[in-house]
Amino acid sequence: MDFNDTPEEAEFRARLRQWLRDHSADAAIPDDPAARADAQNAWHQTLYEAGYIGLSFPVEYGGHGLPPIYEAILNDELGRAGAPPIEGVGHLSNALRLFGSDAQRAELLPGLLSGRVRWCQGFSEPEAGSDLAGLKTRADLVETGGRRVFRVNGRKIWTSFAAVADWCFLLCRTEPDAPKHQGISVLLVPMSTPGITVTPIVNAARNREFAEVTFDGVAVPEENLLGERGQGWTIANQLLAYERGPSDINWISRLSRQLRDLEQQVRSGRLENTPTTRARLGRAYAELRALQVKVQRSLTERQRGALPGPEGSVDKLLMARADQVCGHTMMDLTDSGPLLREGLEWDIYVWSRAAGIYGGTAQIQRNIVAQRVLGLPRGR
Repeated sequence: MDFNDTPEEAEFRARLRQWLRDHSADAAIPDDPAARADAQNAWHQTLYEAGYIGLSFPVEYGGHGLPPIYEAILNDELGRAGAPPIEGVGHLSNALRLFGSDAQRAELLPGLLSGRVRWCQGFSEPEAGSDLAGLKTRADLVETGGRRVFRVNGRKIWTSFAAVADWCFLLCRTEPDAPKHQGISVLLVPMSTPGITVTPIVNAARNREFAEVTFDGVAVPEENLLGERGQGWTIANQLLAYERGPSDINWISRLSRQLRDLEQQVRSGRLENTPTTRARLGRAYAELRALQVKVQRSLTERQRGALPGPEGSVDKLLMARADQVCGHTMMDLTDSGPLLREGLEWDIYVWSRAAGIYGGTAQIQRNIVAQRVLGLPRGR
């Protein structure tokens, strides 16, 4: 694997790095948690207008048609600059591209890519978090007013950005008599539809990013079905696989920046320089390096044209461990100063504690690796 930039990639990186320096004020992360979601969206739109969103997305669907390595360079430079990452639209845009109808792509992809139309994912439920296939939100196809609609009833929880979203990518059960993995479908639901109630949840990072969403007799047109009925589990797995890959590069560069800052504080004498301190930093760097090597291997496969698959669960496990080790290192070396200040550093730490839960728990990821990567039998 050769990860040196080609001349074209190096030119792109240099141009992007200069652009980020020129727009550093636009990329500032507010300390006020309530302001972060809107600031993140504004930053996304700034990146889009500059031509940095959808780099590897097909040209015919509004992207730039570049190899995936350009997405990795973008995420690397965003992390190095301390700028916010891109809003999580890459997985949703690819799901729409792969499974959507021509009409759905034409209507929804431009707003999704530009950030002018905001989305949330209706996945987890109060009784179906780790066991997502056990979801109970139900969508029954009925005739009403001369048209066919899905009538949706149920609840979703921990739905990120539901309070500000315009649309919801909703997993629901349309085939109640089918085996649980085969009875799930995806509906594309406008959040302004009558019957939807959004209740924000204040999380440990002091913001209202999460929400509980209730669907009470919500009427969704039949044409808002994504793909086929009963295809939801396949779509969801493909979507979640796209969360891995180039986006992990941002985690690596962001965590590297945190560790370099800690190292500089040790070298300058602001933090105590002891064998224990050096060992803690060394372990954090080792965890981060392991993640980097695995992600580079995944990127190589993407460069060769392979779609992301279950091997991404290894990346997710390594990412969660590196994030948490770096967070613990920061807290231990600073005598838990971020806890007393309760600012952005504290928010970064508590968010790292959730890394083993969101996007699929560590336990579920290990099951995926065991069964679908290593081919081990299911436990009895």
